[in-house]
Amino acid sequence: MTEVPPDDAGARTADQYEWQAVMAAADGLRLYLDSLDVSGRLVSADGCRVLCERHEDWVTLRGEDAELVSAKHWGLSFGAYTTLNSLADDGGVGHLFGRWLVMQEKSICRLVTTPGLGDGQPKHLGILAETLRDRRLAGRELIAPGEFDELLTAFGKALLKHCDGLTDRWEADASGLGETVPTAEHRQQMARFLSMFRYQASPTKEVVTFAAPNMYAQPVLNRLGSTVAAESVWQAVVSLFRARMRAGGPTEAGGLPAVLVAPVGAAAPSVVEREKELTSRIVPLGDIDVAIRTAIAHPAGFARLPRMVRTSRLAIKMQVGGCSDNAVERAEQLRLDYQDLWRDRTASDPRARVDQMRLRRALLRISDVATSKVKAPATSWGAELWRELEAQLEQQAATLPQEVDVDLALGGLCDLSNECKVWFSESFDIDAEVVHRRGERGAGL
Repeated sequence: MTEVPPDDAGARTADQYEWQAVMAAADGLRLYLDSLDVSGRLVSADGCRVLCERHEDWVTLRGEDAELVSAKHWGLSFGAYTTLNSLADDGGVGHLFGRWLVMQEKSICRLVTTPGLGDGQPKHLGILAETLRDRRLAGRELIAPGEFDELLTAFGKALLKHCDGLTDRWEADASGLGETVPTAEHRQQMARFLSMFRYQASPTKEVVTFAAPNMYAQPVLNRLGSTVAAESVWQAVVSLFRARMRAGGPTEAGGLPAVLVAPVGAAAPSVVEREKELTSRIVPLGDIDVAIRTAIAHPAGFARLPRMVRTSRLAIKMQVGGCSDNAVERAEQLRLDYQDLWRDRTASDPRARVDQMRLRRALLRISDVATSKVKAPATSWGAELWRELEAQLEQQAATLPQEVDVDLALGGLCDLSNECKVWFSESFDIDAEVVHRRGERGAGL
């Protein structure tokens, strides 16, 4: 527990994959929304699909149009892309440019990312991309000779550092220095790329974890005229993308092996056959439609599992204080064990009541000391109090009655809490909360 591992990227990587699946699902829902008419009928689904983890993190496709999407989540600690090198490397724009070249400059491109564009060249490049896109859509010349030379040259140098194989595509400078530098022709090519490039600032995983249903699924439900909870529909759709991002979608042949592949005299695979090989990575609009309508018909099947409604004073106090479910379960059991001990003793020993009261006074003193150590305003400190109570009891184990160990003493504190003499948070109207929770449980039944 105390040794620091040399590499601790596993959880962070899984977190990033989940965020990418969420953002790809958002794209899928937008394709779906755009294919619905005003009455919620799916009218233009043909050719609309999302290809996951192929050329980029995903590709959105509609007929002959394609958009390469690179998704980069760097979190709040990475405030902005402050240099063009950072944008090309950390932002993945260099890789995106390379794939755009492979696609023969025919696809549009998008960077979906959490950091912003820093002041200076990155922000100017974003503005330039908008300007060039407007010119392309208007059918105008993208750049005149000498226009934007300084910014495009700097962008080209960043691409040369972070776009694999670009030096082989761009010829070396005629000066004979052996160094590839962006020429006027290269700047024209970068201008074409930027006219097809779009930067999309996106929320972090901390935000979309809670906000995604309302942000992405609710607009679709509004169009469909459905009042089903957006959470169920969102879970149904994002589950499709989680699987396809890992090439885990269903295929026609299942797990059957490929046989008689490319025999002598066979023709090259057609586009249709190539796409069939990628079925496990593709989310067609039809699949999204089925997922949404299934979730609308059976919302409970996709909703999160409801939490157990606890109604004892002890459990409610510990939950309000931020204690884990396991701590609450242990506390309830220890309280029962403590009660059993004194029930048996008082039945046979007339002095047991005196010993129990002495122990109660000692436990209240321990609770008072422990609370003063961990209580903090405007925070949940119940979990810290639970650990501090056990630590205090372990330190004073020798002073406990012979038949009472640390666990039973902790059960005594739990019993006192159930009597409202120990709190795991600021005090509140516990009886009203008990009535409220019992009403919730009755409604659920």
